[in-house]
Amino acid sequence: MNDLPLSGYHVVSLAINVPGPVAAARLRELGAHVTKVEPPAGDFLARAAPTWYELLREGQTVVTLDLKSHDGRHDLDVLLRDADVLITSSRPSALARLGLASGEVLERYVQLCIVAIIGNATPNSERAGHDLTYQAEAGLVSSQAMPLSLFADVAAGESAVAAALALLLQRTRTERGGFAEVALADAASRMAAPRRHGLTGANGILGGALPTYALYAASDGVVALAALEPHFAARIRAEVGQADADGASFARLFVTRTVGEWEAWGRDHDVPIAAVTDP
Repeated sequence: MNDLPLSGYHVVSLAINVPGPVAAARLRELGAHVTKVEPPAGDFLARAAPTWYELLREGQTVVTLDLKSHDGRHDLDVLLRDADVLITSSRPSALARLGLASGEVLERYVQLCIVAIIGNATPNSERAGHDLTYQAEAGLVSSQAMPLSLFADVAAGESAVAAALALLLQRTRTERGGFAEVALADAASRMAAPRRHGLTGANGILGGALPTYALYAASDGVVALAALEPHFAARIRAEVGQADADGASFARLFVTRTVGEWEAWGRDHDVPIAAVTDP
């Protein structure tokens, strides 16, 4: 891993649940050494999704520290002396009670690049929430079903990686660390931008309004057709035999073959077609 971009950098993460571990795992993939600090109660993710938890902590040093105790704080201070990045995911008031307010930490460790993952951006950083509420507010949740994934959490984790890299780059110019907030509500809003601007949704061109970019029933399942560019669309329309084929025409065509046959046809004709995997 010595030839990776972040080789030689040390990341300390106090962040449990999803966004922090996602960020830490990505930074480790980029070559950083990651120390994951867990509270005595452990990480909720280890109980809720043990296989994912193990994947996200792979290759990291995991330590258990009680940061409310003198010994726990001492051990954390030892870690931070040589750390380059600190990731947190607690509300500012909780960090302040532990003596870990960003300003205090930067005074002691001027080299640190602190990425604080929070729910809502300042001045609303104390407002409670989780992935579901952030997605709901952003318009990503149907009233008929729970979200298919933790889009806000995962997007915030990736945003935290970008924030950490930006702070490290800034440090090369200033020779001092810095602080950045990453808000889950903002991440959810970014994920919802295509829908907000009419690209997706019932009437959106990428939401089902375009017949060459849609879902169709095959004889044994469902396929996704993503023939967005004209050359892709022309190839699938030629298979229909109609230059102006509509959704009904495509529906009659796709049901005549299996999902596997359509995937093979797509590969042979260079048209984006994939099976819809049942979640």
